[in-house]
Formats: sequence, structure tokens, C-alpha cells
Amino acid sequence: MNQQKKQAVHLWVTGKVQGVSYRYYTTIEAERLRVKGWVRNLPDGRVEAWLEGGPEELEIMLQWCWQGSPAAVVEAVHTQCETPQYYRQFEVRR
Repeated sequence: MNQQKKQAVHLWVTGKVQGVSYRYYTTIEAERLRVKGWVRNLPDGRVEAWLEGGPEELEIMLQWCWQGSPAAVVEAVHTQCETPQYYRQFEVRR
């Protein structure tokens, strides 16, 4: 991918998103779309993620985040545009 076209989004997902394999399914979807970055649970019950990729891939990934894993109930997805850090893979952080 052309480095100039890479974008980054920092996001926080609110709802029933912990204990429902949200991070696992996020990783599968990110790898399918070739999106890089990370995802992790927060102590307050939200999920936080950093996504990097092309505009089209990020749009698809953000739409997916509103659905999440099969057992998730997403109430909100708050996003913030960021400067890409050029991650090489997508990972679950602890």
C-alpha cells in the first residue's frame, strides 16, 4: 500500500463488548482487510483500538466495529483521527 494513503483511527467501543470475543473477531476482520494496529479491553468495560490502513479498508472496519462479534451489543463507537504509526501487524494487547 502507498504510505501516503495510509490513515489511522483511534477508537473506543462502548456497550456489551467484553466477554463476548470482541477482540478476537476484531483481529479476524482486521487481518481479512489487511488493517494494522491493535485492540484491547479497558478497565471501564470499553474496548479500545488503533486501526491503520487505506480509507476504504478503514471505512469497512469502522462499520464492522458497530456490529462487533456475534454476542456483542455495541452502544457507541467514538473515533479520533490520528497520525499513522505504521504498525506491521494487528494484535491483541493486554
